[in-house]
Amino acid sequence: MRVSPAALTTSRRSRRLAVAFGVAVLATALSGTQAIAAQNQDKDPRTQAIEPVGAVPGGFATWKDLLTEQQRLVSAADRISAAAQENGVNGYAGIVAAPENHELRVYWKGRTPKSIDTLIGKLRGDVPISVIGARHSARELANEAAKVSRKMLDSGITSVAPNADGSGLTITGANAVATRKAVKDVTVPVNVETGVTPALATRWNDSPPWYGGAAWRNATTGGGCSTGFAVWHGGVTKMLSAGHCGAIGNTATDPTGEVIGTITEDSDPNDVLLINGRSAGRVYNNQIGNVSNEFSNPVIGTSSSYVGLWVCTSGAYTGTSCSIQVQQTGVTINVGYLIFNTVRAEQSAHAIAVGQGDSGGPVEVINASNTAQVYAAGTNTAIDTSTSVPCTGYVTSGRTCAWRMYYAPWSNAVSSFGVSIVLG
Repeated sequence: MRVSPAALTTSRRSRRLAVAFGVAVLATALSGTQAIAAQNQDKDPRTQAIEPVGAVPGGFATWKDLLTEQQRLVSAADRISAAAQENGVNGYAGIVAAPENHELRVYWKGRTPKSIDTLIGKLRGDVPISVIGARHSARELANEAAKVSRKMLDSGITSVAPNADGSGLTITGANAVATRKAVKDVTVPVNVETGVTPALATRWNDSPPWYGGAAWRNATTGGGCSTGFAVWHGGVTKMLSAGHCGAIGNTATDPTGEVIGTITEDSDPNDVLLINGRSAGRVYNNQIGNVSNEFSNPVIGTSSSYVGLWVCTSGAYTGTSCSIQVQQTGVTINVGYLIFNTVRAEQSAHAIAVGQGDSGGPVEVINASNTAQVYAAGTNTAIDTSTSVPCTGYVTSGRTCAWRMYYAPWSNAVSSFGVSIVLG
């Protein structure tokens, strides 16, 4: 089947605790009449810890223990990747953060530069780091992936991603034989997956200053999505969401018709846009499995995305989902047009990650030292419809949900618009 990232879900119960009674889902956004019952015209001031449910990976006693380990690994990974960029990325292949294995794995083609060896030596005092030989560098794989992306729209290829260990590329397509034939000129090893079908994916009655994870509608086209994170752009606050949810000049409203603002920036290739509305550095969440217990959390910074990272999502239709782990980074997906540099992630128990209507909603990393705070990791872009599961949350029927998802990492917003995060 053709891989097409599923439309991000775009609506959720709001800070005003309104309730949605129905929704109709179209290809890339939600449309149709929304019934909203406003209950409270003021902001809900409650903040609560976000607590993932289910078994904790890696034998950790609690999710907080795992997140503490993850935070140490990501901090070290950021320093190593930044140093690799300063060294011209020659030989650098990728990084895997594996908190469940208490290890950071750095993949490098050839000998590591002395400066990298020195840095890793210093970091090993706090973080277990393994340096592993790689067959190809990240630069080599990026060049080969670019070859593939140029033929994706005409070949049935649905995604292409470099393997973090430098071993080659992973390519998804409708048919294994046809996909391999389409990439026969690629000079690195190729792993072909079939049956992956990405497709674009939309709280309900928010008010200014706008929070992330709330429902918004495109008053110009009629579609609906979720708000992401408040950002600084040009000296004012704006709201980040998914690029496929609208275009420059479209007007964004909440489901009651209150105007949020006009879309002023849009990048479909990176699937990010900005709404010119006064926004605050908080995002909506809820107790896992219980959307009636809704609260908001302050955003305290941003997080890079590495293979192995554990994240949560917050969409206006699904609510909060956790126990979601990054599987690939730098993924190009084909949704009828190409979206570059996305992140592929999977809910570890194959329960719902996101669904239609959650598009543009926050992808967040819980702060280990205070689980009522979050870091911005990115915004929901698509779901793999071949991994569909029953929808849960605020709207449970009339839409498609999945355990495998794709999101636009924070770096896409920075590279597209030069934004910075608004802190809560």
